Amino acid sequence: MSAESGTEIMVHRQVSVPLTPQRAFTLFTARMTEFWPSEHSIGSSALAEVVVEPREGGRWFERGADGSECDWGRVAEWTPTGRVVLLWQIGADWKFDPDLETEVEVTFTEEPGGRTLLELRHRHLERYGDQAGAMYAVFDSPGGWDGTLAAFVALAA
Repeated sequence: MSAESGTEIMVHRQVSVPLTPQRAFTLFTARMTEFWPSEHSIGSSALAEVVVEPREGGRWFERGADGSECDWGRVAEWTPTGRVVLLWQIGADWKFDPDLETEVEVTFTEEPGGRTLLELRHRHLERYGDQAGAMYAVFDSPGGWDGTLAAFVALAA
């Protein structure tokens, strides 16, 4: 995977869950702690909670068991039941980087039978520069978005 200028690098995943779009949106945004892999913590303390503040401009962060907070990014767009865009501001060194912004866009589309199609697009991985290929490989791996969304699907079932 190269990071040529002008070439967007993105990981795209989709899953179907037996929930209405409203319930799927709420599960994804308000209950992220319940499906987020605890080993995907970058804080100084064990992961206790993942918080997505429910508004544009809100923070996306983790709270540690000791009460400490570690920013992951912020909410760029907040359209309840339909779409949320989170700015992922974690560098290739797995530390918060206020100067880096990749996008995690999640859409929730109603399907027949009371189901919802969740589509996740983690965009602009080219912004990692020389590390773009390595970061794509992480996010595209079974332990990346696949594993996180599998835990989401299991919780939704």
